[in-house]
Amino acid sequence: MTTHSCKLRLLACALSFATLAASTSAVAEIKTLTDVIGREVKVDLPAKRVVVGFYFEDYMSVGGEKAYDHVVGISREAWEGWVPANWNLHVAHRPSLKNIPDVGEVEAQSFSVEKVLSLNPDLVVLADWQFKSLGGDVQRIEKQGIPVVVIDYNAQTVERHVASTRVLGTLTGQEARAKEMAELYASSLKNVADRIAASGKPKPKVYVEFGNKGPEEYSFTYGKNMWGAMATAAGGDNIAAPFVEWWGPINPEQVLASKPDAIFISGRENNKNPAALPMGVGISKTEARAKLKGFENRRGWIELPAIQKGQLFGVYQGASRTISDFAMVQYMAKQLYPEQFKDLDPLANYLNFYKKYLPVTPEGTFVVGLKD
Repeated sequence: MTTHSCKLRLLACALSFATLAASTSAVAEIKTLTDVIGREVKVDLPAKRVVVGFYFEDYMSVGGEKAYDHVVGISREAWEGWVPANWNLHVAHRPSLKNIPDVGEVEAQSFSVEKVLSLNPDLVVLADWQFKSLGGDVQRIEKQGIPVVVIDYNAQTVERHVASTRVLGTLTGQEARAKEMAELYASSLKNVADRIAASGKPKPKVYVEFGNKGPEEYSFTYGKNMWGAMATAAGGDNIAAPFVEWWGPINPEQVLASKPDAIFISGRENNKNPAALPMGVGISKTEARAKLKGFENRRGWIELPAIQKGQLFGVYQGASRTISDFAMVQYMAKQLYPEQFKDLDPLANYLNFYKKYLPVTPEGTFVVGLKD
């Protein structure tokens, strides 16, 4: 039997295994893994040429900085355009990120299958929302023999956060590190739930809004995912849940009628509206608090329990839909149940995650209250 025939037999043997089965060939390790939407995908590991569509920081935190040695394409607008301060932070540390080819952005409809194929990748990693939006374009990629693996942190469930992290660990050869991070996330959320259950208190009513439009105009709130799911995990009764499935605006009169006990406004650094809530890298607490205070003056809000009790808070938009967002759940829970979380420092936990798992640590304002 020739050497070539032997290799083929080894490869065929590897492909016959079920989920997570692998060959022992020294030439290549073919793994069949199940991604977060239940698709079984055969991947030749370790991947050497990877296109990363989203969750750029999570890919680095799980795989380590060296994981980017093998990234040949990114959806650059989703990183540089959406969170430029975060992009600049990483580029200052690793300038070569700027040299990674751009494959376009799904929401802007600039994502290019042809560009992806031209990079000759052996793996494409997409967010669930990207996979759904691309539709038949995913099949065009897969028909060229390129596996597409789906992960999902947007759902904001423990199950998908853990599964996404474990999948990234498999893809980057960092299974032990991924296991540690997944256990950190799961145990942190369980600890929050246990403390809330021990309080025996009724759930406070919570309203969350993306503060990109400022106090003059209501922006979208969240239902089942992102901040809506985080508010629920933090022991809140999300007033938007009956009216908004995923994210979208809510009738301002409904907010007044619901009388929330606490309000969280999320903010980011790159705001086109000067009245928007600034939060994040390079933002001072004084600036964030001043803009947050403007939301108190919305029509009718002075009558809300949240405003009367000083329960108006700012949170960093970039600290959601990521493995490190357990710290934001802790922060929200601490505001809703202060006695149960007085020993916990969520901001320190957020920054310590960066110090342990990422090569950069952001400086700025990531949580703020009017009474801090």
